[in-house]
Amino acid sequence: MAVIHHTTLKPTKLELLTTWLPSRPWYRGGAGEPQLARAGGFRLDDPEGEVGMEFVVVADTGGAGPAAYLVPLTYRGAPLDGADDDALVGTMEHGVLGRRWVYDGCHDPVLVAQLLALIEGRVQAQDQDLSDVPDRDVTHSFTGDGPAPAPADLTATDRRDGTELSAPPHGTTLRLHRLLQPGIDGPAPLPGGTTGHVGGCWDLPDGTRARGLFATLHTTAGA
Repeated sequence: MAVIHHTTLKPTKLELLTTWLPSRPWYRGGAGEPQLARAGGFRLDDPEGEVGMEFVVVADTGGAGPAAYLVPLTYRGAPLDGADDDALVGTMEHGVLGRRWVYDGCHDPVLVAQLLALIEGRVQAQDQDLSDVPDRDVTHSFTGDGPAPAPADLTATDRRDGTELSAPPHGTTLRLHRLLQPGIDGPAPLPGGTTGHVGGCWDLPDGTRARGLFATLHTTAGA
């Protein structure tokens, strides 16, 4: 179980993301600095209790129009072995835990493993702010014939429409919906070829609540 520490962060998560988001190919803001606000998200627990994992939703009102982005983050007490520079979002000083290395979770095998476990229903999403409290707003499904691929088999690639983690020999792709779109979630028909999903809620700038897909798992027919 992850323990949520209510303490200081220097820089804050939003300050780190204000610098990092414009470097992503899926960011839709203009030339100006993002104007970010927290809009939702959830956490996952590391079975080993070492890595913090959070799926952050941020709303940006600094571009041509309001947008909401999904940013999975991992928090580590030491650099992630084998991670390239592109995976590192930045470092921060945590008031309780000290120096933390913050990574784009799509490049962290611990987060990818737990996301796949969530899709398969083997773990529960946790509240973003409270320790040991499940997040009931997060939905998931899995209709595949076997287990999802191992994180080591997946390669993360940022694209204009999001991030894809693909395993060509398995014919499987895990897609992170970075630019969130209100619309279908678990109860509605999912896109063709989808064998699993994670969906949830976030806040819109006008104060209303939206639901939509956070991640989808796709398997190529005949793979």
